[in-house]
Amino acid sequence: MDRILLEAPVFNLQGALEAAQFGIDRLELCANFPEGGETPSVGMLRFLKSEVDIPIFVMIRPRGGDFVYSQKELIVMKQDIKLMTEFGADGFVFGLLDEKGLVNEAACEMLLRAAGDKPCTFHRAFDASADLEDSLKKIIELGFQRILTSGGKNTLNEGLPVILELLEKAKDQIIIMPGGGTKPEHVPMLNKSGLLKEVHASCKVAKPSPNEFVNKGLLFSSMPIDFTQHFGVDPELVNEFKSVL
Repeated sequence: MDRILLEAPVFNLQGALEAAQFGIDRLELCANFPEGGETPSVGMLRFLKSEVDIPIFVMIRPRGGDFVYSQKELIVMKQDIKLMTEFGADGFVFGLLDEKGLVNEAACEMLLRAAGDKPCTFHRAFDASADLEDSLKKIIELGFQRILTSGGKNTLNEGLPVILELLEKAKDQIIIMPGGGTKPEHVPMLNKSGLLKEVHASCKVAKPSPNEFVNKGLLFSSMPIDFTQHFGVDPELVNEFKSVL
């Protein structure tokens, strides 16, 4: 049986470099952690392609919030895919729904065409959809290679029974990649099906920032990130995952 692949979402340069150094198999490159991930910069991708030798899948999401996009937003997403392809993206991660919470097939087809032969992941927009079974069917028919999902719940722990059902329904038609608060102890439970192929886990840890001064009366966001910390990757947690994969 093939070893289960471990993908990590990374939101900054430190996290990306550490993930590759500590043994992560594939990066999901994103920006804006508080929003759950948005399209990163081309400069970040270009630099990482010169520094790491593992695949980099790029998040294509022009903003936070819902997954219903305007025509102009779709044009931006299409252009981002073309630009990221030029600078070495190995795959793409996106998901689009319509106003009723169903998979927006026409919009997905447009972006899949733009991606060409690059593998594409339908991200956790799947969890926000109105009908997981219908979404699974449509995503398979569209030609995505995998679905990132927490089983329609806030965390994988809550959605575990649904993910086990999805693994059985999908079988070899598409990769079901569990993610969202994934812990090493989840892996043996998921792997009982014999159908688990990939796992998505950030393995992130807050590390002290070299910044020495904080203006405590200044906020740049209603959901501020602590100016005294940066997110990196925990090598011990990576090793815990790899021991059970």
